[in-house]
Amino acid sequence: MALSRRGSTGLAAGLTALLLAVTGCGGGGDDNDKPTDGTASGEPIIIGMDEDSTGPGASYSTIAGETIRLAVQDINDNGGVLGRPLRLVVENDESDPTKVPATLQKLAGQGAKALLLQSGSAAIMQAKSTLTQLGLPAIAPTGVTATLVEPPNNELIYMLANTTADWADVYCGAFKAANISRLGVLTDDTTTIAALNKSLLGGLSCVQVVATEKGAANASDLSAQVARLKNANPDAVLVTSVGGAFEVLAQNTLAAQFSGKPRFSLASIGNQPSSWKLANAGALEGLIFMGSINQENPRTKTLTELLKKKNGDDYEVTAYDAQAWDSVQLLKLAIEKAGGPDDPAKLNTAIQSLTGYPATFGQANFTLSFSATKHLGADGLCGLSLIEFGADNKPKGPWDTFQPPCSG
Repeated sequence: MALSRRGSTGLAAGLTALLLAVTGCGGGGDDNDKPTDGTASGEPIIIGMDEDSTGPGASYSTIAGETIRLAVQDINDNGGVLGRPLRLVVENDESDPTKVPATLQKLAGQGAKALLLQSGSAAIMQAKSTLTQLGLPAIAPTGVTATLVEPPNNELIYMLANTTADWADVYCGAFKAANISRLGVLTDDTTTIAALNKSLLGGLSCVQVVATEKGAANASDLSAQVARLKNANPDAVLVTSVGGAFEVLAQNTLAAQFSGKPRFSLASIGNQPSSWKLANAGALEGLIFMGSINQENPRTKTLTELLKKKNGDDYEVTAYDAQAWDSVQLLKLAIEKAGGPDDPAKLNTAIQSLTGYPATFGQANFTLSFSATKHLGADGLCGLSLIEFGADNKPKGPWDTFQPPCSG
């Protein structure tokens, strides 16, 4: 299903229609409320969402979850899918892999025809075998670990964004441009980051990891870990965490004890504006993170305007928002192409036929495509950018030393 220019126009029109509705009607309530049927009628199409709202993945899952609800409401307000409203049912696995099978079975028991897996990577990995048992297709909106969509048991799972394998290529380009050959790593102890580190750090053959220090996700002091990193004398430090309080503590400590050394981080800190306010004054200045929000993308601009109208002018749009929005739109397109949601095998085949979808994140020409053998949507590296924080603890723009090439 080629979307390209026509798909881009349709997406922009849908966003604009929703923006007008939000502006004229005051937004229609709290994003945390269940979406209503809007103007759609007929038998609801039930979409299940596994949303970690209380566990280690909550800092990003709740952001994406709110925008998923908004996207569902938009679709329903514009007639639904094939005239039928989307109905969202939600359960919480707390990013705990042991809770995943029961969580997904609950969603299936509520009639879900497709699933959105908005949880930690380790939990989503556990979901793969359960999806095979249930026979339901699923999208992981903010997943970034390549193994999530690789065999075995990958027939029914999809994700959108560039993976940690692509991140490794970008980081290596950055390290080469900045003459960094010795790297120190500060990491949290969550299962999500353990899985991510295995993939990401394994791909950083361009540098020598001279020290790795770990702290508890709920740590109150990282001074000892940072002191040991400093003694290893790396050229730069990479922080890998799910974000939140750990990331703030890590950056505060590094800024105080490791001044002058380049600092890099994952997408987490860049996509968690509430954390910026908790950092010490100037503590994030110079920090470089992996980003995918690019305001030169017209679809990103439109979504940004919408979310600011909905949530206030100070709302900072994140990749979690954009990927959540796109995940719902992709499900809508697949259901339409399948002629309905009731045959999961046909719906799965329809997802695999979506190509050239113009993404709401990444560079302006970044697209998403799927096939029977391509369950990672990202077409090339155009979904990534390296963003630098300014003295005000806010992202100031692309890092001027290196940016990933737009290929594919």
